[in-house]
Amino acid sequence: MGDRSLGLIDERPLDRAALEAFVRSSADGAVVVFEGVIRDHDHGEGVSALDYSAHPEALGFLERICGQLAEETGLRVAAAHRVGALVVGDVALIAAVAAPHRTEAFTACAELVQRIKTGVPIWKRQHLASGATEWVGL
Repeated sequence: MGDRSLGLIDERPLDRAALEAFVRSSADGAVVVFEGVIRDHDHGEGVSALDYSAHPEALGFLERICGQLAEETGLRVAAAHRVGALVVGDVALIAAVAAPHRTEAFTACAELVQRIKTGVPIWKRQHLASGATEWVGL
């Protein structure tokens, strides 16, 4: 993690304003913030809640991903992921990127989210409306 990147993992609700403030600068004309929100369905089944579990080194993975993207692009990058019990409507992930222009901000934010989903060892267990549970992404 450096002065251009920030990664956080927390059991408490995520602070969008803090992440946005971290990436924002007077040199940037675009700030893109993505929020991953718990939805009420998945693959045709109702979902009532999710439990997120993180590997003990997950924060290091997240910090490295943010730092690498910041280094590759020269942009300010921040991301935070929730762990613990979440319900429909809760925000599980926030990714923020600032750039001089919108295209590079959108592109970098989409890349950040993709790298987090594939490279950070955080797993979710869905609680389905039927009463069953299932692990996703294992």
